[in-house]
Amino acid sequence: MTSDSDDALNWDGDDDASLARPAPVKREKIADGNPAPVVEDRTAVPVDDSVETSHDRAEEGEERAPLSTAMLLTTGVVGGVYLLYSIGWVVGGLRLKPLANFFVADEMFLPWFVLAVAAPALWFLATWVLTRGRASWVRASLLLLGVVLLVPWPFVTVGVIGA
Repeated sequence: MTSDSDDALNWDGDDDASLARPAPVKREKIADGNPAPVVEDRTAVPVDDSVETSHDRAEEGEERAPLSTAMLLTTGVVGGVYLLYSIGWVVGGLRLKPLANFFVADEMFLPWFVLAVAAPALWFLATWVLTRGRASWVRASLLLLGVVLLVPWPFVTVGVIGA
């Protein structure tokens, strides 16, 4: 057993010549500009045009760079804040239900209550989908705008205990 550091980078059989890729076929040009037919003694690699390489996808813009660490942390923290906002809307909305019965019927209160609870999740999802191809600062600014706009005011003003 050798303790050579290069052993970790090699696998038994790496030196096998049968595993090497054949050289690409080169075609000679004939005087009229058409390529010459391939001679049978050359090794040819079949070309599959249906297979896309990562380079082709990068040119078309399909492959995106992963999120940076700062953007990933910002997205996670803001997502957690939105989750807390949804919980705040549930608690605050249920605390306002007896007061709301004086002004509106249950048929009007319930849809708006459900929409208020779902609003942070909908804002997060819409921001994530609509800013997919944009710069990171656009996504971060829209997420932070939602943090300001979606504050659960019934929970903030009344709280859990209430007045």
